[in-house]
Amino acid sequence: MAYAKSAVSSQQIIDAAIRVLARQGYARTSLLDIAKEAGMSKGALHYHYPTKEALIHAVLETACNVVQARTMQAWSPSDNPFEALRKSLEELWATRAERTDEALVVADLLALSLYDESFRPKLAEFYGLGAQQIRDYLEENLVSLGLEPRISLDLLPRIVIGLLDGLVMQAFVDPDAFSPDEVVDAVQTIAISIFARGSDK
Repeated sequence: MAYAKSAVSSQQIIDAAIRVLARQGYARTSLLDIAKEAGMSKGALHYHYPTKEALIHAVLETACNVVQARTMQAWSPSDNPFEALRKSLEELWATRAERTDEALVVADLLALSLYDESFRPKLAEFYGLGAQQIRDYLEENLVSLGLEPRISLDLLPRIVIGLLDGLVMQAFVDPDAFSPDEVVDAVQTIAISIFARGSDK
């Protein structure tokens, strides 16, 4: 039986895969699980994506794009750069802590990338774009106030992302360890403390 390929059915498969992967994780998900979720036969799914690996790479692309689009909205201009930084950090935390399907898929495939190198380039691009967003914001707002970073402005965003990612993993296993406000306060304080006025360096 022949199936007509279409962007709609491809997206239907990707959306179904994201839902199943978010519920079950990569290791416990089969193509049959995804086909059932998408409301189609396994043969129809195979016609679009011949292997699980091909589908998962398309899923990772979509999941990264969705999370990236949300984080881009976090960096909104403001007359008060410190207040804007806090709001942005709150959104970056929420993007991780709310455990959206896409965020769960990215986290699961990030763990899988320890063993499967094929996922690493896309994830590296994902983290690189996130770091660039933070760097651009800090350079445009804090440096423009006459504050200069005590460490590389390329490394600082990676530290911020590392703090958020590490803390959200701890929050998954120990939800009562700290509150979102405590996290945002701490990350903002650390980020700002790395800056000094030019005369103080």
